[in-house]
Amino acid sequence: MKKNRPGADREPDLRLTLREAGRPTTRVAVGPAEFGGARIVFAAGPCSVEPESVMQIARAVRNSGASMLRGGAFKPRTSPYAFQGMGEAGLGLLAEAGAATGLPVVTEVLDPRDVPLVSGYADMLQIGSRSIQNFPLLREAGASGKPVLLKRGMMTTVHEWLCAAEYVLAEGNDQVVLCERGIRTFESTTRNTLDLNSVVRLRELTHLPVIVDPSHGTGRASLVAAMSRAAVAAGADGLLIEVHTDPEHAYSDGFQSIDPPAFDALVAECSAIYDIISHGA
Repeated sequence: MKKNRPGADREPDLRLTLREAGRPTTRVAVGPAEFGGARIVFAAGPCSVEPESVMQIARAVRNSGASMLRGGAFKPRTSPYAFQGMGEAGLGLLAEAGAATGLPVVTEVLDPRDVPLVSGYADMLQIGSRSIQNFPLLREAGASGKPVLLKRGMMTTVHEWLCAAEYVLAEGNDQVVLCERGIRTFESTTRNTLDLNSVVRLRELTHLPVIVDPSHGTGRASLVAAMSRAAVAAGADGLLIEVHTDPEHAYSDGFQSIDPPAFDALVAECSAIYDIISHGA
């Protein structure tokens, strides 16, 4: 009789993502940052790359203990009239800020045709919530050989999310990090409902590291620190945080961005929680 294990009933769909008995979490290295390792990973920076502030933000988050720089150069927006990002010029600014601070860079790619372009500037490719079932994009990102940050879709089940990861792994690329960023529910007091259940469940189901984005998960700067602490306590391997030196004048999503002093406090608090959870201190 076949031995039962988590996800065994879905094995035909999930061949590469499931955690076999005794298998440790896959470590995903992006420069000096290592997801699933001994230290928590903080990927922080602006929602959108801005020429006036990206270098200042990069230095601020580096000084607070960030291990990666995040920022969007191609922005998928609900409205076609909203700011769509700076494109390749933004990629150049982001890469320059990363090089100046020693921080590896993660940024979103929207189109399969842009994977070579973005790969030339970024150390890690982000597949955003709206692109999680863009299967040609998933295949191209997997084939690029770059580590991939795969965000959960706003209306995607955990099984569908893992199936999306299978597309990347099927290209021979097991350097995938899953990112919980909230799902759409009937609740309207927050931008999304941050599903921390998924963090715990995924640690049972998959060998891939799991991080949390409380900025998009709540849509409110005032909630980011508390939900970051909760995410780490739930077992997250890292956090994706939107940080801006002047949130009120950010090009996009300033309402959910925290300032550098708040990020500094968050890093200290969440690092302490991670050490307790991971090492039993």
